[in-house]
Amino acid sequence: MSKDINTNFKDFTSGYSIEVIPRSAAKIESFSDLLPKSTRVYIAHIETEDITAMVATAKRLKDEGFTVMPHIPARMIKNEAMLNDWISMYQNEAGVDEALLLAGGLKKPLGNYDSSMQLIESGLFDKAGFKRLHIAGHPEGSKDIDPGGGIKNVNKALSWKQEFSKRTDASMAITTQFCFDAGVVKKWADSIKENGIDIPIHIGIAGPAKLQTLLKYSIECGIGSSMKVLTKRAKDITKLLLPYNPTQILNELAEYKSIDPKLNIEQVHFFPLGGIKKTADWVAQATSQDSL
Repeated sequence: MSKDINTNFKDFTSGYSIEVIPRSAAKIESFSDLLPKSTRVYIAHIETEDITAMVATAKRLKDEGFTVMPHIPARMIKNEAMLNDWISMYQNEAGVDEALLLAGGLKKPLGNYDSSMQLIESGLFDKAGFKRLHIAGHPEGSKDIDPGGGIKNVNKALSWKQEFSKRTDASMAITTQFCFDAGVVKKWADSIKENGIDIPIHIGIAGPAKLQTLLKYSIECGIGSSMKVLTKRAKDITKLLLPYNPTQILNELAEYKSIDPKLNIEQVHFFPLGGIKKTADWVAQATSQDSL
């Protein structure tokens, strides 16, 4: 396949979402100058960030006209009262009615919650009238959920969430970890569909970045066999110092989608590992090429 942008690329990446943390968001003078209006912006909640900084970032993005989806990491929440406070703060101070529910990166929970299923079971998001709830997806499995390898527990959790999706009024989607191999993504998407999971997939894609940066984050995030795409590139001296961009995987996924419109990938979600501006500028340039 040509490494040039293909004709399906623009449609496939249209309506993409992107992820920020309060610290990096504070360095952006105007998101409106970078991102298309109404772009969904996820706010990652890492351990060192205070909830007040998260809510302030959410309010700023909302005021600039974006759709805001904060992470709600179960293992950082001590009890139901704290979860209720977070939901109330996001709603009342920033007008948020969407959330990505996930276990979070902590190995040991700070309180009563250990998984996104427990957050869902609390009933607080439905009670608050949240319109959209996303859950995490793992095309290459998760050592956190399946410590011994494989995907048994991951699939069991997805099946449980599939059943919940039928009971809730909220729209749902699976937002995945980033991956570098389109074949791995397609195989996973097909396999969960065969298991009765029809929740739309928002596929995680690493934005343009230095190869060393991507390797570092990939190791930290437990990326699996698709990391071979990076290690192979690292062995090529002509490519070692060149920045990586996701043209190839997006071209291939866009082609898969054009051949099989029933492929359940609804949207692209960018992890701007090389910087928010770099990712936004790259997408804008890629989708404005004359060949499109």
